[in-house]
Amino acid sequence: MRPTATVLVYSDDANTREQVRLATGRRPAADLPPVEFVECATLPAVLTALEDGGIDACVLDGEAVPAGGMGVCRQIKDEIFQCPPVVLLIGRPQDAWLATWSRAEAAVTHPLDPVALVDALAGLLRKRLAVDA
Repeated sequence: MRPTATVLVYSDDANTREQVRLATGRRPAADLPPVEFVECATLPAVLTALEDGGIDACVLDGEAVPAGGMGVCRQIKDEIFQCPPVVLLIGRPQDAWLATWSRAEAAVTHPLDPVALVDALAGLLRKRLAVDA
């Protein structure tokens, strides 16, 4: 097992980034390594972190401004080679089609349900880390 998994969290709202960190905790599941977070509040920071590599999964806030997580997701899926899987935080369940359009692998609605977020993130990390192994 790898020593850590790195999760990028993008939101212009520090409270949303904190909710993701608190919901995920140190380890999203017993069979996964501990998680390290890379927090980004801007699109350029997201692109730089992804270009630097080492990111295992992303959690993007669909309600972020000025660059919303849905558009960011679609952009990184087009521009980043072997882009990590993405959990998209959406404003309402009816926005699930937009998450599909953005090519996110999973979507969780606001207000953040910690169980749903951890389930989605753990599933994506399992797949990503199994491919890397």
